[in-house]
Amino acid sequence: MSSELTSGELAAASRRSFLAAAAAACAGMAVGVEDARAQSGSLAEVSGTEHWTVKRAGRDNVKLFLWRKQAKNRVASDKTGTILFVHGSSVSATPVFDLQIPGKPEASTMDWFARRGYDTWCVDCEGYGRSDKSRPVNADVSCGADDLAAASEYILSQSTDRRLLLYGASSGALRAGLFAQRHAERVQRLALDALVWTGEGSPTLAERKKRLEEYRASNRRPIDRAFVRSIFTRDHPDTSDLTVVEAFADAVLALDKSVPTGTYVDMSANLPVIDPEKISVPVLVMRGQWDGIASFQDLANFFARLPNPDKQFVVMPGIAHTSTRSKNWGLVYHLLDAYFSQPAPVYTG
Repeated sequence: MSSELTSGELAAASRRSFLAAAAAACAGMAVGVEDARAQSGSLAEVSGTEHWTVKRAGRDNVKLFLWRKQAKNRVASDKTGTILFVHGSSVSATPVFDLQIPGKPEASTMDWFARRGYDTWCVDCEGYGRSDKSRPVNADVSCGADDLAAASEYILSQSTDRRLLLYGASSGALRAGLFAQRHAERVQRLALDALVWTGEGSPTLAERKKRLEEYRASNRRPIDRAFVRSIFTRDHPDTSDLTVVEAFADAVLALDKSVPTGTYVDMSANLPVIDPEKISVPVLVMRGQWDGIASFQDLANFFARLPNPDKQFVVMPGIAHTSTRSKNWGLVYHLLDAYFSQPAPVYTG
């Protein structure tokens, strides 16, 4: 039998070689682009600036504190979008999203995203952190959505973006969801982490309801180091690095020794406070594997009712309630970055 190849066989081999080389080149380019983004991000220096805006509530002018982080020497072509991070019931914004720990640059969610080209913001809702605490209100979910309306108006006045990428965790997810329900025109994409909808099947809320009258009796509730630690241990032990938890508690308690009761009352007695059928923007629902704030079925029912087909529901393994402070923070950041940087669909039918 002859070992020589026919012209047809030579052509087929040439095509296979070309396709293999092209696939390898494309893969190399994709990896190269991602590596370059990560490498430039890891080297980028980030700076922060404080900002203030006013929320008008009847005759009251409520001062709100905003914190912005951006990579230095950032150019317009590097920009990925503008993110507003929204905190939960028991902590103010900067300990959650801009925690600074020597040797752990990933502890600052804002820095991580700023190094990847995002313009990052967070806001202390009324009654928290550096924002106004003077009004006799319990700062419920609706009040927090009003805070986001004032904050978003200010942020968009400082940006070339017309809409925000919005991330909220726990009651921050409820605040963000209600804001998106009211102001869809200001939201590009919405990420809801540690969300609860109706509360059915939630062990955390079953315990919280036992103290409902106590929460209703006062506009504020005390917090201490033991309470902050309990946020990380109540659902499943060992999901977070305890050295990070202690640094987090230091940062939280430096700003607040008490926090408003409004979101606890809402989550114990007034759910649902958001309507998925009225949230028209693209939505990412993020649930920690062991999060006790909501059952899987509660969130699946919420997800099914979201009208925008550009939606995702992801369960995050090895994570309880506080995902960004977990040992698996890298998974959380990846999921959020992927959804926020996802291109809009070209064809929608």
